[in-house]
Amino acid sequence: MNRTDWKGVFPAITTPFREGLAVDFDFLREHVRWLLDRGCSGIVALGSLGESATLTLDEKLAILQTCREAAGGRAPIVAGVAGLSTAECIALAKGAEATGCEGLMVLPVYVYRGDARESEAHAAAVLDATALSCMLYNNPIAYGTDFLPGQIAHLARRHPNLHAVKESAGDVRRVTAIREIADDRLAIFVGIDDMIVEGIAAGAVGWIAGLVNAFPAESVLLFDLAMRGDHEEARRLYEWFLPLLRLDTVPKFVQLIKLVQQEVGRGSERVRPPRLPLTGEEREAAFDVIRGAVRARVTL
Repeated sequence: MNRTDWKGVFPAITTPFREGLAVDFDFLREHVRWLLDRGCSGIVALGSLGESATLTLDEKLAILQTCREAAGGRAPIVAGVAGLSTAECIALAKGAEATGCEGLMVLPVYVYRGDARESEAHAAAVLDATALSCMLYNNPIAYGTDFLPGQIAHLARRHPNLHAVKESAGDVRRVTAIREIADDRLAIFVGIDDMIVEGIAAGAVGWIAGLVNAFPAESVLLFDLAMRGDHEEARRLYEWFLPLLRLDTVPKFVQLIKLVQQEVGRGSERVRPPRLPLTGEEREAAFDVIRGAVRARVTL
């Protein structure tokens, strides 16, 4: 991968589990092919939505290998890189390179919320661990650390393999600020589902998407409409999609997106503890949103 390969809709894929919670590699293989067949430009595995923190290193590498085999060279496989320590993340980055992944998405470390100096040092160490094309993932809402536009531009100048940033601060002004400082050095991806149209209008060229796991055709079409400036058609599709896209922005987004997948026949709601499937009023409220959207599903 290089800078120009970072564009389009890249699903942050969920990790499917069988009964007993072993990874369902058969479904994973089918799911990757299904997403690519519907126009997705790449696959991101082992992200937050992929429940990476609950997976062993062996499972992570097996997931990456399965994704590569399923893609068959049609699209890049990007490995999410996160862990409890910098050393753990470096090992995963090198393992991802060894499996043949084309890129990395570099996340902050789990649990410890480092200051700006520490966060930048961690990202730099992972970027230096391989020659793979990399995306920096900024999500201060979830991880408590915030890469400001100036820091991102500084990392890009020092690390020639940093080609993209996934911006999930929830502020569309970050897109324009990064573009202003980094020029064309970085491809900017929207990392929050319900900000995609606004993000593209501000200059984003890609989408690390969640609800695409259940609605890939709608996701790709929405992205394409927004990119070519077809505002009326994009607005019509976006208005239908927004109640679902907002499920990506709450703490139980993994359970919710997997429930959407199950409801449309594209997966299971099984999650690994400490997560548990939704129950009671919370589950019924989710069904109201999901089933309402399915009934009103737009004709493409």
